[in-house]
Amino acid sequence: MTPEEMAKLAEKVEQLQKSHDMAGTINMEIFYWWCIGLMVAIHAGFLAYEMGASRMKNVLASGVKNILAFAFIIPTMYFFGWWIYGAMPNGFIPIAATDFLPWDDNMGPNLSDNATGIFWAAFTLFSATTASIFSGAVLERIRMSGFIILAVLLGSVVWIWAASWGWHPDGWMLKQLGYHDVGAAGVVHTIAGFFALGVLINLGPRVGKYAADGTPQDLPPHNMPMTLVGLMLIIVGFFGFLGGCIIYNNGAQWTNIYGQQATLSAFAFNTLMAFGGGIIGAYWKTKDPFWMMSGALAGIFSAAAALDVLYPPVAFAVGMIGGIIVPIAGEWLEKKGIDDAVGAWSVHGVAGFWGVLVAGIFAWGYPNAGDAPAISFFGQFVGAVVCAMMGFVPGYLASLGLKAVNLLRVPDEVQVMGLDKVKVPSRSYPEFLAPAE
Repeated sequence: MTPEEMAKLAEKVEQLQKSHDMAGTINMEIFYWWCIGLMVAIHAGFLAYEMGASRMKNVLASGVKNILAFAFIIPTMYFFGWWIYGAMPNGFIPIAATDFLPWDDNMGPNLSDNATGIFWAAFTLFSATTASIFSGAVLERIRMSGFIILAVLLGSVVWIWAASWGWHPDGWMLKQLGYHDVGAAGVVHTIAGFFALGVLINLGPRVGKYAADGTPQDLPPHNMPMTLVGLMLIIVGFFGFLGGCIIYNNGAQWTNIYGQQATLSAFAFNTLMAFGGGIIGAYWKTKDPFWMMSGALAGIFSAAAALDVLYPPVAFAVGMIGGIIVPIAGEWLEKKGIDDAVGAWSVHGVAGFWGVLVAGIFAWGYPNAGDAPAISFFGQFVGAVVCAMMGFVPGYLASLGLKAVNLLRVPDEVQVMGLDKVKVPSRSYPEFLAPAE
């Protein structure tokens, strides 16, 4: 082969390599693009779930609240939430993270950057999920202004800060504890559930929830079928959520968020097995359709931290345990005088906490990538406590401040009339359907 032919061959190989690399980049973008699209179904699900769980006189106010939370999370994640993720892995002292600032070249239509926008969008949908989790707990009695402030605090500050500790490749929980939470049982669900608990303590129960002697009263949803459909839609969206928790590597084995080798196949086995286990556990405990579908979510959260390594029958078993414990936790909280309208603390907070511990039990000793210590029960327990406190403390303190300036709770007389009549210039149903009290 002549030198000229060799040069042409080398040029052709280089072009093919560039073409292969570009195809891989485009495939990566497409993968996360559809993960993001599926995650929007989570919010369609939360919308139906919360409107169905409300009484007829509060349906539209509940829907508007949920939609606004999603809308406010998007710009706040752009302007400061994304920077918090990049800047705060060490704890409370920021590091340089210029790539995460809103005026950086990569935070716009930069043809040389195919990654920043889709990763920002995926994290923004994670953020909106935390706000929607919190939204359900406070149905029918929270002021819209106070709710939006709290939703932005949770979605664009609190959870993303904790994600910087537990998901960032330099996060201190990973580097010091070997923290493992591939499906965000701790950094999304535990935090959101315990944030909701902190707010609920200051918000107080709905009018009519407790009798004069403190006995809990049933305030049934006006449309249980809508609630069940909403819960199933959340499950659909969760496949996009969990897909966004895996790293697409062109031409190589995919990895989890921590750089350990992982497969979508493992995620598929364990998500479905935990889903089924959660439903069966909740059915065995309650026979209640609402808790059955909530148990499905709890089952997935119970396995979420270790989705990449669990043996599928173990995922089924821990999901079943999650489905059993969440209605118990929900009933216990209700008896304590705390009105969690949809069981958000038990389903997300308790099941998420349990899920983080599951990784410490069944993945104990599993090696981390790089110089991070191996997974341990101690590391997972400390990580779960950190996530719980990172949710509860800001939620409690911020809602206490809002309560002090009368921005937290809707007046009792407005609750009695119904938030739709006072706050929303539309009708949810025809006039011949009288709002339920």
